[in-house]
Amino acid sequence: MELKSIPVERPDDTNIIIGQTHFIKTVEDIHELMVTTVPGVKFGLAFNEASGPCLVRHSGTDRQLEKLAVKNSLAIGAGHSFTLIMRGAYPINVLTQLKALQEVCSIFCATANPVSVIVAENENGRGVLGVIDGEKPKGIEGQKDIADRKALLRKIGYKQ
Repeated sequence: MELKSIPVERPDDTNIIIGQTHFIKTVEDIHELMVTTVPGVKFGLAFNEASGPCLVRHSGTDRQLEKLAVKNSLAIGAGHSFTLIMRGAYPINVLTQLKALQEVCSIFCATANPVSVIVAENENGRGVLGVIDGEKPKGIEGQKDIADRKALLRKIGYKQ
């Protein structure tokens, strides 16, 4: 077995969700979820089929994000994994609904940070072991950091 670290590409103004699912219906269901949960959202979605023709299935409302989701899913190469890149929405807007889809098994990350996907490869294929999401801690927040965190949440409308 071989371990690999696959860096994920995404524009700075986007968020990404990487997860595991189990059925070809995923592409249509996530597409429908995105456009009904966040009207006007721009996104690209790719899903690695794990049997039959083993194709990268894809959809989206933004052609460039869709192409990038396909590129990332191909690079990750793990069966039944999906890559969702979104602009104009945060993961918090869709995670509850996404996790409630019958075919979604797990979410590996939902972030705007740099991400690497850690995969294991053997003679049968690849599987996602986990992700490296962002950087390691540089310290502990102090009073000013707490005030800044609270101010940011209110500025972007998530707290009042």
